[in-house]
Amino acid sequence: MSDLENLIRDIRRARMYTKDILSHIDLTDWFRQPDEGVTHVAWQVGHLAATQYALTLKRLRGEKADDAEMISPELRRLFGKGSRPVPDPGSYPTPKDLRAVFDRVHEQVLDESSDWSKELLDEATSDPPHPMFKTKGGAIRWSVQHEFIHIGQIGLLRRLLGATPLW
Repeated sequence: MSDLENLIRDIRRARMYTKDILSHIDLTDWFRQPDEGVTHVAWQVGHLAATQYALTLKRLRGEKADDAEMISPELRRLFGKGSRPVPDPGSYPTPKDLRAVFDRVHEQVLDESSDWSKELLDEATSDPPHPMFKTKGGAIRWSVQHEFIHIGQIGLLRRLLGATPLW
């Protein structure tokens, strides 16, 4: 597939994903502004760490025994797929600890990326299936796109907390 074909595929996939999300929102809620308690920056950062681990490291080479030193199973449970933010800071690691895990996972992904071959990236991913990708390379690409989704949410949170736009 050419770069242009890949870009067009990604444009279509992004719109497919957006339409899927929109299909689960009642039209009467389109202008509703949620109150406090929807999400917070700590959950967003923890979620990015947990999902980058799951989408790249775990999907590409499986779970390793020492992964728990990088990102604990408890943190993966707190922030992984299906988790929900709670407003109690006592339910979570500190921001400093979350940032450390966020950084460790990312550094590990970059360290292991030198081992990725075209053949590996073309391999089918293991279960569970995902609607946005079928291959290990697709899982990596989705990890990047997923991060952009959440940075948008973090940016909105900044604004709701009174910060001015960065750009």
